[in-house]
Parts: sequence; C-alpha cells; structure tokens
Amino acid sequence: MVTFVSADWVQQRLDAADFLIIDPRSVIRYTSGHAKNAVNLPTSKASTANGLRPIEELARWIGAVGLDDSKTPVLYDNTDGRNAAMLAWLLLYLGRTDVHIMETFWEKWVAGGREVFYRPVSPTARIFAPRVRPDLRVSLAEVQKPAGRKLIDFRSRDEFTGKLDTENKPGHIPGAVNLVWQDLNGPSQQFLAPREKLLSLFTVCGISATDQVVAYCRSGVRASLGFLALAQLGIPVSLYDGSYAEWARNGLPVEHSEMPAQI
Repeated sequence: MVTFVSADWVQQRLDAADFLIIDPRSVIRYTSGHAKNAVNLPTSKASTANGLRPIEELARWIGAVGLDDSKTPVLYDNTDGRNAAMLAWLLLYLGRTDVHIMETFWEKWVAGGREVFYRPVSPTARIFAPRVRPDLRVSLAEVQKPAGRKLIDFRSRDEFTGKLDTENKPGHIPGAVNLVWQDLNGPSQQFLAPREKLLSLFTVCGISATDQVVAYCRSGVRASLGFLALAQLGIPVSLYDGSYAEWARNGLPVEHSEMPAQI
C-alpha cells in the first residue's frame, strides 16, 4: 500500500517534475529546515475539533500544495513518523496507490550532511481528485458493532489503563488490546521496525494474518503508524480516526483492564 524508500532515493528525485516532496510536519518544524523543493502540508490541518474535514475540503487542501494525478507523493517525517503516517493513510483513503515514505527520519537526513533549506516553497495549486476507499476507515457506529474486527489501541500504557485521563473518561474501548505506537519504530532512526519485530509485537497482541483489525488512539494520528505497520504485513486494517476522543465524547462504556507485559 505504501512504498518505503531510502534517503538516497529521495535525494535523487528532489528536482524531478513527476514527484512532489511533501513535509507533513508543523509550520515551525518545516521552516526550521526542510528538503529541497518540499512543500508543507501539516497533518494537523486535516482535522477540526469535530474530526476529519469533509472530503471536498481535504481535496482542495491537498491540491493547493500541488498534488494531482501527474505527481507521485513522497513524504518524510521526524521523531516517530506519525505525521507522515497520518498523511499517508489519508492519501490512501482518498484513493492514491503511489504513496512513498522515506524509510529514515529527518534527523538522519540532517546528520548525514544532506542539504537543508529554510525558505518556504510556494506551491503551484493543482486539482486533486479523490477516489474514496471506505474500507480503510471505520465510523463510531461500526466500532460499536465490530463484527469480528479486533481493536488495537495505540496510545500509551497509562492512557489505555486509565491511569492518565485525557478525556474526563479514563480507560479504553471494551475489548481492545494495547500496543504503544512508539514500539513500532525501528532502530537507527528507522520509520518502522523490521518485519520480524512487527510480527512479534502483533502476535503478542493476539493478531494473526487473517484478522480484520481496527486501529485507534486518541485522535487517529498515532494509530496511523499502527495502520501502516499492519498494512505492510498484509494484515487487513482500517483506521478509526474518531478514536477514543470521539468514543468518550459520546459517553460510551469503557474498560480499565490491564494487559500482560509486551515483549
């Protein structure tokens, strides 16, 4: 679903007319240093307090930075990859099949002595044509009737158990298991852990290759990293982008159970 590419691969395409380099970080991080010709599309702008923006708004927002069917999107990120993961999920949900992500984080790009730019790139707006894939997203109503799907909560352990209360309703969605999103990152600034490590993590959570999985966190951003990891393993997965914030806001029941320690 997503192709992970090396930093060398990205560097070779910075000036290519048929590729669009997209920086999904905040404006502050983008202007503190970005790749050559990279346009800024902060993932945080994709949603409001009420959830994901309407499809038409998202299409205009994405098209405004110059992405259309003539351009192949190439994303990069720093820290733990959740901004690029969320934008990748969004592009997949809107029908793109050509999403690329740099397999190492921005910090490694800088540490490697590659060129860094600071002036914002002025994009040329284009028409982004969405082709929605509803199978990649689930609603509140669908989560309430999981129909055999398995729920994975990608928040922190304290959020999952209810020790940390972010929504005035501590706990997790009944039946969910917990896998902390940061555990999915690989060593040496790698976006994702090796396949064997990912398989081990999901096996501990009781997930097999034939399961239908729903990924969630608080607002969908951290869970998008889980979405990518599961998709890379070929495990059918959808994102509940409303996530725990929407669940709690609607006064639905929660659990506070612990899980066995993960390996």
